[in-house]
This record gives sequence, C-alpha cells and structure tokens, in this order.
Amino acid sequence: MEINLFTWKETAIAEKNRIFKRAQIDISEIVETAKIVLAAVKDRGDEALLEYIEKYDGVKLEASQLKVTEEEFERSERELPEDFKEAVRNNIENIRKFHNIQLPPPMQFMSIVPGVYAGEKSEPIDSVGIYVPRGKGSFPSVLYMLAVPAKIAGVKKIIIATPPGPEGEIDAGTLFTARECSVAEVYKISGIQAIGALAYGTESIDKVVKIIGPGSSYVTAAKRVLYGIVDVGLPAGPSESVIIADSTADPKKVALDFLVEAEHGPDSASILVTDSLKLGKEVVEIVPSLVEKLTPVRQKFLKENMKKYSGVVIVDSLQEAVEFVNQYAPEHLSVQTDNPFDLLPLIRNAGEILLGENTSFSMANYSIGPNNTLPTGGFARTFSPVSVRDFCKYSSVGYVTAQGFQMLKESAVQLAEYEGFPAHAQALTLRDAE
Repeated sequence: MEINLFTWKETAIAEKNRIFKRAQIDISEIVETAKIVLAAVKDRGDEALLEYIEKYDGVKLEASQLKVTEEEFERSERELPEDFKEAVRNNIENIRKFHNIQLPPPMQFMSIVPGVYAGEKSEPIDSVGIYVPRGKGSFPSVLYMLAVPAKIAGVKKIIIATPPGPEGEIDAGTLFTARECSVAEVYKISGIQAIGALAYGTESIDKVVKIIGPGSSYVTAAKRVLYGIVDVGLPAGPSESVIIADSTADPKKVALDFLVEAEHGPDSASILVTDSLKLGKEVVEIVPSLVEKLTPVRQKFLKENMKKYSGVVIVDSLQEAVEFVNQYAPEHLSVQTDNPFDLLPLIRNAGEILLGENTSFSMANYSIGPNNTLPTGGFARTFSPVSVRDFCKYSSVGYVTAQGFQMLKESAVQLAEYEGFPAHAQALTLRDAE
C-alpha cells in the first residue's frame, strides 16, 4: 500500500499547494443538473419529486408514502439491538449536555451612556430541514448532532430528509434516533430533489427557512444553487484530519487515528505532521496491516486517498507543525504530543482540536459532546462547528430617553450631514421644533 512520506522543507511548492488544496470537488457540471431538478421540484412539486426518487433511488413511491409512518418508527425500534439503542441514548445525552451551555439568553440589555440602552434579543428560527445522507453508509449520528442543538434552540418545525433503501425503507438506526430526538417528520427523499423539496415545499412537504447537513456532491451543488433563496448552512466537503505528533506518541494509536477520517471516501484526506522521522516511518509501516482488517469498500477508499490526498509530513519542529495546521485549517485535528495543552494557544484554524492520545477522532465523532458537523476544505479559517447558535437569530434592541437623546443628538447629526443624508439629520434637529 502506497503512503506518501514528505520531508516538508524539501517538498516542492507545487506539491505543497496540492496537499493544501486537497479534494476540492469541481461541481460546475453538476450545478447544471441541480438547476434542472430544482426547477422541476419547484414547478411540479410531488410529481417531480416522485419521478426523481424512482430515477435516482430506483424506488417507486406514492405521495402518501413519502412520510415515515408511526408503524415504520415502531418497526425500527423492534429491529435494533438494545446495546445500540442504549449507545444512541447515551450519546444524545452527552451532546445535549454540551449544547445546553450554548443557548443564548432571550434578552441582553446594557446602558451605553446615561439614558441610552442597547441590547440583543434572541429567537429560534422557525423551521429547519436536516439532510441525513445514506450513500456510503447510514449516519444516525448526523441526525442527533443536528437535531439536538435545533431542539435546544427551540426550533418548532424540524424535518428530516434521508434517502430510501431499495425497498423504500429508511435506515432503522436513523428512525430510532429521530424518535429519541423527538422529531416526528421524516421523509424518504434524497439528493438534489430532497434539497429542492425542503427549499420550495411540495404538496406533501413544508418548506423550511434553513437546510443543514452533509451530503454528496449533488447535495452540495443543490445548496449552491439555492444560496440566497434559503439558508444552506455550513459549507460541507470531503472528510479530512490532521494529527500533530512528536516522538513521545504511540505509533499504533497514531496509525489507528490516521485511518478514521480517511475511510469516509476516496476524496477524504488524512495527514500526520511530526518532527520525528522515526515515528513517521513506524506509522507508515503499521497502517497497511490495519487497513487489511477493514471491509473491501473501505480498503478501496483508503488506497485511493492515500495516493492522492493523504500522507506523513516530516517537519523540523512542533512550531512548524502548528504553522502547517494553521495553513491547512483541518476539519479534525488531533494533538498527540508530550504536553498537547502547550500547543493549544498556538492553534488558530481547526474545526475541532482533540488533545491527547485517548481523545480519538472516533470518540469525538459520536460521544464526547461537541458537534461533529465541522467546516471542511479550509473553511475552518472563517467558519465554526455547528452549534445551538446556528438555529437562533438575533435582533438588536435600542431605547433612548429624552436625556439620552440630547446626549447623542449632535454626534448623530454630524455624521448624517457628512454622509449627505439630510432626512437623517432633520429627523433629529427638527424633532422638538415648534
């Protein structure tokens, strides 16, 4: 199995740029398809939706079958083992504990100067559509990572869209998780047509004000087309991770974590950055034996992305490793060094920062508490993980007394006149005139 090993100071600029770029998917051709499908769903509603479900999912449904029934919810709970159900409940509780602290107060108010008060009022958004993908597996964790903060925020209408299986069934784990998150509206829709139904609404599905959740390049293309029509949430792309490790790190644990995000798909990326050539070589030696233990489809994904987007980067110091991370801006970052907390203040760009050898990407993906829906493709430079705040909106509030009016009047008039807005100025100067 081929695994790239780069000595960073000797690596050509073009190669460095390729690594930093990773698999930035060109969706320009898909965008044209997305426009056609979205227009059809907007114009013809359920009729178009059902046509595309049959075309792309191979399932023939009636409009009455789009929404998951109570019987289907109950069946999913019967089918699942108790250990799985208990794990989901435990994870949801941890996610809920963490996200509860993010809930903003409904009103904040402060005095600016005597007689002038300013504040901020928060409200939940009215509705959200959560897309839960199914193409490369089943992802109930995506559902609880998005539904839990939406519920905490107070969103009244939450709709789940997730692809149907070959018999028109929905993944049992996803349905059970929806029930545990108190979400009753789940629809058997996928891809571009699902995003269109959530954005425009159909006879069977209400439109929402925000759509969130990862998906295929087709889902990404649909969101791009709909930007400005509906809030499409965090930009999402292929999974990626970086590990910073030094000579004290356990090579086996590093190798195990090295494969976690990389197994998502052929366009995923995993980078180990270390100042220890010995550790880097040990990880390269261990990885192939770990890959052999995985399913054939995951092995295929790993062999492909190891050649293209993944590898081991040897640097001269941990300072240089941090500089690499801040430029790469990874979705997931693990710091497995002698004292990872020493590096924490230096790290500026990462979706999540996991400290120490026991804080595996796998643990964070499901169970620790923070959200696993993170910015990818370098967007960690400006975007943050999904939180309760993503499901809230804010209104500025101001109140000025007669005393405050006199205190601020001249300052406001000066700016209004300078900027050439006479109506602004006279609203102040003529307010108390006879």
